[in-house]
Amino acid sequence: MNTAVSISVRELWPHTEGNELRKVLKMVYRIFVEKKEELANEAHELLSDARTLLGIGNLEKVRLLNRYDAEGIGETEFNYAVKTVFSEPQTDIASAEPDLSGAKVFAVEYLPGQFDQRADSAAQCIQIIYKGERPLVRSARVYALYGDISDAQLAAIKKYVINPVEAREASLDKPATLVTEYDKPTTVATLDGFNEKSRSELEEMIGTLGLAMDSDDIVFCREYFLSEQRDPTITELRMIDTYWSDHCRHTTFTTAIDNVTFEDKQLEDAYHHYLSVREELGVKKPVCLMDIATVSVKYLKKAGLLDKLDESEEINACTVKIDVEVDGVTEPWLLLFKNETHNHPTEIEPFGGAATCIGGAIRDPLSGRSYVYGAMRVTGAADPLKPISETIPGKLSQRKLVTGAAAGYSSYGNQIGLATGIVDELYHPGYAAKRMEIGAVIASAPAENGRR
Repeated sequence: MNTAVSISVRELWPHTEGNELRKVLKMVYRIFVEKKEELANEAHELLSDARTLLGIGNLEKVRLLNRYDAEGIGETEFNYAVKTVFSEPQTDIASAEPDLSGAKVFAVEYLPGQFDQRADSAAQCIQIIYKGERPLVRSARVYALYGDISDAQLAAIKKYVINPVEAREASLDKPATLVTEYDKPTTVATLDGFNEKSRSELEEMIGTLGLAMDSDDIVFCREYFLSEQRDPTITELRMIDTYWSDHCRHTTFTTAIDNVTFEDKQLEDAYHHYLSVREELGVKKPVCLMDIATVSVKYLKKAGLLDKLDESEEINACTVKIDVEVDGVTEPWLLLFKNETHNHPTEIEPFGGAATCIGGAIRDPLSGRSYVYGAMRVTGAADPLKPISETIPGKLSQRKLVTGAAAGYSSYGNQIGLATGIVDELYHPGYAAKRMEIGAVIASAPAENGRR
């Protein structure tokens, strides 16, 4: 068993002074860590996916290596961290220069600004061991592909493993430093001529700037800034783009439903009942999925049937007053439950989207001073076994979505210690256009804990 030690920089280099010590700490050290062959499950899974889903039958072997670069520590510290932080000697092979001869090699790293949990955790562990400044650590995943594969097949594998929303292909060279220098902006750029652009020119701007809004959205922005008699800044346009995204504005849930046809009589009857309840409540807002989901609570509240509902100015999870017997004594408690949908975030970034789905569900009852003790996950996907070639252009494959989302959800739940009792993934061709990702939790707390 590894034992943590506390060693100061001065103890490591007692005779190294001033500029020489700074030179030592500015060196970049690199290590590659790979699972032993019999434990290399991720590599074996990628090999299987490449053969079956991508149709690359001549791929013979895949190796995956985690690459770590560290700066701000000395060689002695780094070597100690190799076997205590970066790798587990029982399961991993650590090498400064792995033999990758005969393989086609590429590396993948997170985009600048994207959180790298692996690197951050390593940096924190090293800081804990030496109780000094936190070093800079960067990580990347190195792929080594063996077999007679063409450049086109290599490109297909890269496209499969690299999600451009969160990652990019990394250089194979070791950098001179991990310190990143950013220019400090003195002024915010104004989009000169924005208000004079035609619809087609604005649509071209959407592509150039990588905006999520559609042409109607950006035309609406133009009309607004025309009324303001000024062009927008790039910050204003990007802020609007963020807050008008499918997730933040819930465009799918709030889209007006003008016409509905049914193939199921029971669903049709339920819809018409919903319309009659809307009319009874005097709801004037357009029919949409959000209203369909919430109108029943409005009806029950008006009918006086929610007398156990705990309401306050705080917006936490739905909270219900209950009586709980504790050691033979009846006590007033609060029962909280919350569900979170992360359809769009999970569709573009499966791991992070699903992780923050259950994370968002946990957050709200937690803010209500309760203990979250149970969870449920309900998702919707198209067939994940179909060839990658059948993926809708511009979207991730269903295979990447279902596996990445499952890993993200379980990662967050396991880290916080939350048991998920129900996991149900629904498969239907309709989910190819829009994935469904729902995380729901239940929590409780003594009423006296809920201080508003």
